Amino acid sequence: MGIRVAVGQFHELTEERLRFAAQIGASGLQMNNPTLPGDSRWEQKDVRALVEQVEAAGLKFEAIENVPTHFYHKAMMGLDGRDEQIENYQATIRAVARAGIPVLGLHFMPNSVWTTDRAGATRGGAVARQFDMAVVEANADNLELLRSFMPTTLGRASSMPLFGKDGPVITEAQMWSNYEYFMKAVLPVAEEEGLKLALHPDDPPVPMLGGVARLFYKPDNFKKAYELVGKSDAWTLDLCLGCCSEMVGGKQNVTEMIEYFAPKGRISYIHFRDVKGSVPDFTECFIGDGNFDPAEVIVLLAKNGFDGFLLDDHVPKMDGDSDWNHRGRSHAIGYMQGLIRMAEFLGKL
Repeated sequence: MGIRVAVGQFHELTEERLRFAAQIGASGLQMNNPTLPGDSRWEQKDVRALVEQVEAAGLKFEAIENVPTHFYHKAMMGLDGRDEQIENYQATIRAVARAGIPVLGLHFMPNSVWTTDRAGATRGGAVARQFDMAVVEANADNLELLRSFMPTTLGRASSMPLFGKDGPVITEAQMWSNYEYFMKAVLPVAEEEGLKLALHPDDPPVPMLGGVARLFYKPDNFKKAYELVGKSDAWTLDLCLGCCSEMVGGKQNVTEMIEYFAPKGRISYIHFRDVKGSVPDFTECFIGDGNFDPAEVIVLLAKNGFDGFLLDDHVPKMDGDSDWNHRGRSHAIGYMQGLIRMAEFLGKL
């Protein structure tokens, strides 16, 4: 199908979202952790109902990104009960694939994305997410504050791991062991079903948060995962350019990840966003204001054989914007569409 733009990053499929996607000229749609029945797994009929709504609107259902974290948090942390969770995850893979969705995105961050300021300033006074590791370190024993940096549902969940600076830790070696155990159990099922599992980078990309090690905070660790389990055709990336740009080194990580994984056909789709700065301190921004050149990146993706879809992901909140940031998303989507048309005109696609 070639490089294209999808609309996504919402939980509820509504007529308004479908009309927005059609009106803005997107060819497809993605959902993040859709609200579906089931406390531990999803069923095919429920996922299929979403697919039929999308297809009825003349759109392609490109991917689901993320199941609820509690579906597999024991597997991520190596806790008792992980085998049962893995069995349920395998059932969810079958449900998603048989419902007609080709990609299921996942992360391996049991305590998820952290944000130290949800009202950072960016261009023209628009509001953007910010992360500053110094704030985390200065409040290492204030677990209540640390939980507020996590997504609301996870921050309120006592089952999510969080330790003070002198508390226990889940080490990187343990997390690698857990990752290998989980992936070797679920990848064969995805292969059988013809489904791609797409790994999202850690956000923020730091070695540890709240006593829990992270794995996917630098390009070398993605290459390690590829060597460990990635020879499976079902192992791919949901390559968040923003997360890569957040890593130490900024732009060079974006280039390295594309040049290594795109020629191997291992990038299912792209979160096309950027930040100013990099860890330990960065702020999200409008496309074109950050660390990398978006025009250069779109050509680099095409040159290296990427043929998946682009997604806006996080965007700044503009004045008068909606809860879902329609204005910010419209800017990002229009920018991506312009980049694709430019590359086509120049013969790069």
